[in-house]
Amino acid sequence: MTGTSVLHQSLLLAQNDDPPKHQQLNIIRLKEQECLSLLKRCNNMEQFKQVHAQLLKWDLFSNSFSATKLVATCALSDWGSMDYACSIFRQIDDPCAFQFNTLIRGLVKDIQFEEALFLYVDMVERGVEPDNFTYPALLKACARLRGLEEGMQIHGYVFKLGFQDDLFVQNALINMYGKCEEIEFSCAIFNQMDQKSVASWSVIIAAHAKVGLWYECLMLFGEMNSEGCWRPEETTLVTVLSACTHLGALHLGRCTHGSLLRNISELNIIVQTSLIDMYVKCGCLAKGLCLFQMMPQRNRLSYSVLISGLAMHGHSQEALRLFSEMLRQGLEPDDVVYVGVLSACSHSGLVNEGLRCFERMISEHGIVPTLQHYGCMVDLMGRAGLLGEALELIKRMPVEPNDVVWRSLLSACKVHHDLEIGEIAAKNLFRLSSQNPSDYVVLSHMYAQARRWDDVARTRIEMARKGLNQTPGFSWVEVARKVYKFVSQDRSHPKWDNIYEMIYQMEWQLKFEGYSPDTSQVLLDIDEDEKKERLKGHSQKLAIAFALIHTSQGSPIRIARSLRMCNDCHTYTKLISLIYEREIIVRDRKQFHHFKDGTCSCRDYW
Repeated sequence: MTGTSVLHQSLLLAQNDDPPKHQQLNIIRLKEQECLSLLKRCNNMEQFKQVHAQLLKWDLFSNSFSATKLVATCALSDWGSMDYACSIFRQIDDPCAFQFNTLIRGLVKDIQFEEALFLYVDMVERGVEPDNFTYPALLKACARLRGLEEGMQIHGYVFKLGFQDDLFVQNALINMYGKCEEIEFSCAIFNQMDQKSVASWSVIIAAHAKVGLWYECLMLFGEMNSEGCWRPEETTLVTVLSACTHLGALHLGRCTHGSLLRNISELNIIVQTSLIDMYVKCGCLAKGLCLFQMMPQRNRLSYSVLISGLAMHGHSQEALRLFSEMLRQGLEPDDVVYVGVLSACSHSGLVNEGLRCFERMISEHGIVPTLQHYGCMVDLMGRAGLLGEALELIKRMPVEPNDVVWRSLLSACKVHHDLEIGEIAAKNLFRLSSQNPSDYVVLSHMYAQARRWDDVARTRIEMARKGLNQTPGFSWVEVARKVYKFVSQDRSHPKWDNIYEMIYQMEWQLKFEGYSPDTSQVLLDIDEDEKKERLKGHSQKLAIAFALIHTSQGSPIRIARSLRMCNDCHTYTKLISLIYEREIIVRDRKQFHHFKDGTCSCRDYW
């Protein structure tokens, strides 16, 4: 009955005859039931207001149940109006906790988080005692606002009123602390829970993902599965996919893909894109391309993920062709897409193509370059050895260059041994109060390459004065469905003696291929033998040795690194791929190296 008032659907409400006195009470009850029935059938504000008018006409609004139903319908329905719901609420003389809770939930649903908190304050000031249903919505508001102080105050009320053991409140607290990046508090609540739900596991995994503890995400997911009674939610599986993506854990990513297919009838475009991102960033570009081609519908994000993925794997020309296809499909590129395009040019030294794309981004698509775009251009020029041009570009930037831009120039100066421009980059980094110890380490290494040991000492002393400690480089490798982490010079693994024995065997084989350790990569004032020993313990070499011991002949080895690969590890890995007839895929921060038959996909340009 489209366009027909809901009131016209009721003969009872249309009655005009005055009933006898003895029937009035029954009629009023019937009127209320009829109004509430019609309230359930409302699907727009016009119909809702007609029912509201009838409740007022029959003086039924004073009934707490009817008033509650009105507030809930208006506040929580997709077609409702929070302003109108608030106006109804204000007409209630003594609202109860349930009515306050309903309006708080509506405000949170309507993204009016601060108003929800103000309403809670009003509730407390009026002497209305909150219940366990009050706090999940309030804590969600704090989580969305990143309001740690407010969240902790509400946590105090939770304890005061004895709701700390309520499952829904506990889940909301874990989520709130997670969103505020207070992972210790999230873990403390989770570990104290007597009873957990699927949502409990989901929020604690998400809390670890929020602060980048990807390895811990996978460990928690493993614990969840080991209990055998939880069916993971879609959001949890997508978070686990992100963890696999960051760690390069392809096998676990494949298992998560299988879980998605088993638990979800149809994968939406966001999940499909996440899968493509996972396969690409775990070194399996072919699978990512296959999934992309199978997508019934693609959006700008899908193209952006694959363009960036192709760039990471050194397939820059293919990335530019895909960008052209995206434009032919009528999809307008945004600033994120152009970051991928410029990165593609940077990774393969396509300087002219990069300059043309940068100009096209501004003139044709009207995108104002961000610091990320300028960082890509500085990286493009720096990798190509155009350090003077990169410095001039930084000086001409209409925005103040940030630490990422200067750091990109500093790294390029290290590669091309330009100490003069490197000192300029470092000076500007330190002017920005850089607290990144790697900036000092890079400058120190450049001084060491120039044999300026006094400057090396001065730089290291400055690091110590500021309390900056360089985190040792580490590598992840996936073996037998588990991810193993190796730190440089690591001897903490239970089988470290086997690993170093394998290192010895590898070096023996390498001698026959003419390998000689590149001790120039050890920038310490120590003798040659000590330098060779330090090179031997680089985390990538330990990870390769462990994988060679524990994986079958001919199977690929996949490694993810925290720091940039040194020249010696690059040469070493090329030769190992030839000697042991293995494909070794190394994710070097934002670039992939596919080592096979003694060559690398980067063609030694990185």
